[in-house]
Amino acid sequence: MRPIQSLFVLALLLGLTCTACGQTPLREIIDPAEAAKDPDFKVQGEYVGNGTLGGKKTKVGGQVIALSGGRFDVRLTPGGLPGDGWKRGDQVISLVGQREGNTTALSSADEAFSGKIADGVMTVAARSGKTPLVLKRIERRSPTEGATRPSKSVVLFDGTTADKFPGATMSPDKNLMSNAVSGQKFGDYRLHLEFRLSYMPEARGQARSNSGVYLHDCYEIQVLDSFGLDGKNNECGGFYQIREPDVNMCYPPLQWQTYDVDFTAPRYKDGKKISDARVMVRQNGVVIHPEMQLPHATPGRASEGPAPRPIYLQGHGNKIEYRNIWVVEKK
Repeated sequence: MRPIQSLFVLALLLGLTCTACGQTPLREIIDPAEAAKDPDFKVQGEYVGNGTLGGKKTKVGGQVIALSGGRFDVRLTPGGLPGDGWKRGDQVISLVGQREGNTTALSSADEAFSGKIADGVMTVAARSGKTPLVLKRIERRSPTEGATRPSKSVVLFDGTTADKFPGATMSPDKNLMSNAVSGQKFGDYRLHLEFRLSYMPEARGQARSNSGVYLHDCYEIQVLDSFGLDGKNNECGGFYQIREPDVNMCYPPLQWQTYDVDFTAPRYKDGKKISDARVMVRQNGVVIHPEMQLPHATPGRASEGPAPRPIYLQGHGNKIEYRNIWVVEKK
C-alpha cells in the first residue's frame, strides 16, 4: 500500500476506535450568550450575604462551581468572598449541589448543613436550623477592567488588529486568541491585560481553560479556570513551581479578569546572571504577589536570558481570549 494511503487508513481506524470508545471532545464555550443556554451556567458564580455562624452575625461569601449534569461544588467563605473579607487560611464550608429544574439542593458530606439555590438566592442552614444564611448571586468586576492606557504606553492590542502579535488570530468579537507572541521586545515595564476564560464544565484540573502569560518569554503567570479552588502555584495567578498567589482571585469563566504586573528584568554581566527578575502582580485589583524575586524560569517556554524579550500568551489547546493589552516601559 502506498504511504499516503497507509496514513489515511490508519487515521480512519483511529477515528473509528475513538468513536467506538464513546470519546467526544469536551465542550468549550467562549460566547456568553451560548453559555447562558446551559441552566448550570446560570447557577454557577459568586454569592454574598449575611447570616449567623458560631453564634455571631457575619458576612458570608459563596462560590458555586459547575461540574456539568446539574452537579456543583460549593464553597462558603465566612467573612466574605476571597479578596473581599475572606483570606487564605480562613474557614471554608464545603457543600455539594444537585440541580433539579430551577432549584439546586445543597448538602454537606457530614450532613451538618443543607440548603438550596433558586432564582439567584442561596439559603443555607445548619442541621439544627439555627444557622440561617441568605446569599444573593453577584458578578464582581475588576476595578482595572477597561483601564485607560497612559499616554506613553505601548499599545499591543486594542481590538482593531493583531499585528503586534505576528501570526496571532482574533475571535469573532475582536478579542485576541491565546497562542500569541509579541513582536516587540521589552526590558523593565508595567503590563496591563485582560483575559476571559472559556466555560468547560466537563473538564477538570489543567484541562479547564488553560493558558498563561509568560513575562520575559520565560516566567509564567498561570491562566486557568481555577475558580473556587485552593489557589496553588499551578492554578490561576500562580508562578508554577515558584509561588502560589496569596489569595485565589479567579473569577468564574466568561467574566473578564485583569492582570496588572510590575516587572523588572534579570540583570546579566559577561553572560552570567547577576540579579534575579523581580515582579509584583495584581489580579482583579488585588495584590496576589507582593514584590518578589523570580529565581528561575518556569517550565514550558524559553530559558532565562537578558533583556529585551517578548511577552507570550500561551497556547495550550484552549480558547482563552485577551484584550486591552498595553505596556509602559520603565527607563
